[in-house]
Amino acid sequence: MSMELIAISMFLILVIFLFMGHPLAFVLGGVGFIYGIIFLGPSFIGIFMDRILDQQNNFVLVAITLFILMGNFLTESGLADGLFESMRYLFGPVRGGLGIAVIVVCILFAACTGIVGASVVTMAMLGAPVLLKYGYQKELTMGMIAAGGSLGILIPPSIMLVIMGDQAGLSVGKLLLGAFIPGVSLGILYVLYIAIACFIKPELGPAIPAAELAKVPVSKRISGALINAFPPLLLIFAVLGSIFTGIATPTEASGVGAFIAFLMMIIYGKFSWSTLYRIIIQTGKTTTMVMVILIGATCFTAVFLGMGGGKALVSGIMGLSSSKWVIYAIMMIILMILGCFIDWVGIVLIVLPIYMPVANALGFEPIWFVMMMAVNLQMSFLTPPFGYALFYLASMKFEGVTLAHIYRGVVPFLIIQAFGLVICTMFPILTLWLPSMMNK
Repeated sequence: MSMELIAISMFLILVIFLFMGHPLAFVLGGVGFIYGIIFLGPSFIGIFMDRILDQQNNFVLVAITLFILMGNFLTESGLADGLFESMRYLFGPVRGGLGIAVIVVCILFAACTGIVGASVVTMAMLGAPVLLKYGYQKELTMGMIAAGGSLGILIPPSIMLVIMGDQAGLSVGKLLLGAFIPGVSLGILYVLYIAIACFIKPELGPAIPAAELAKVPVSKRISGALINAFPPLLLIFAVLGSIFTGIATPTEASGVGAFIAFLMMIIYGKFSWSTLYRIIIQTGKTTTMVMVILIGATCFTAVFLGMGGGKALVSGIMGLSSSKWVIYAIMMIILMILGCFIDWVGIVLIVLPIYMPVANALGFEPIWFVMMMAVNLQMSFLTPPFGYALFYLASMKFEGVTLAHIYRGVVPFLIIQAFGLVICTMFPILTLWLPSMMNK
């Protein structure tokens, strides 16, 4: 058996163990280590240690810790509470207005946290009881919260984009800027769907009763929305603005964002030493999880690529068709299928080293191609049976809401995400305009 076939068998064993439900980090590291010792010999251990050291010395990865810290500060600050309260009265007079408020808050919150779990859980706690109280359809309620909360992995700051930039050898700053328009555009598509669906079928999302709205004057609704939207907008400007103008690198910008989020927690009166301790511990746990996965992936890719597995798969993909767009479509479909069973971290670390040589050989612009992967991976949080956002919602056990309601509810939003991917594919300017303006 050739080394290429051995490497491909390594990939298949990896997929089998992942589908069996074993932890990603240990499967990556374990399979890589065993194959490395057997087929590359003891010298592999030295290579492995050198790659781990290079990984840990990567200054860009510091942004992961700081973005996670920033998101945890904001989650504890209660910023989303006041923002949702003001937005629900602002949009409440129209059919589907509460749903629109949920998506608007999700967009702003996503641009401040970059953590899907925090966004989905926070919006579920704030929005789901209110939406269900006013008679919103259960499927629509669960679908919009899952889809809106998942925007946190795409709209910058996003730890997914930091990892993708590092693994692909691309500018993290340009990737963060490139994701802004696609991420916000997806949010706008969600808003349009909710508005149109509730206009056609008012029973899906009724407006807030006029008697209740009368208690809050229009001027107070507008002023409340502006006041509560100012802090997240300030944070977005501080982080993305500093990257866009070249004042700070993504790592430095993440530090600025974490500091501002810390100040917001103090201003909102949520600071305590016990809260700070809990945030630091939670940040440490999340960062450790990501870094252990990165180390395992380093071991796996070192062996897999070293034995020629990457070249074999690239040749196989390139031989599927003479049309680069057919190959592109096949690659995107493979990502969608993997997203049903594997989380985005595993997909990025396993697939990106294989896809990038193919994209370069086909002549695709690297920033654009990675962004298409990121938009595609947005779906992995919603695709049954193992979409993370689905389990976040199911674990909250809202009265009368079953897993079937959640699964049915995300279907329209998955279709919207696929449509968004097609639009971004057809119009590369959506992802490349902001990165092209960087530092100009």
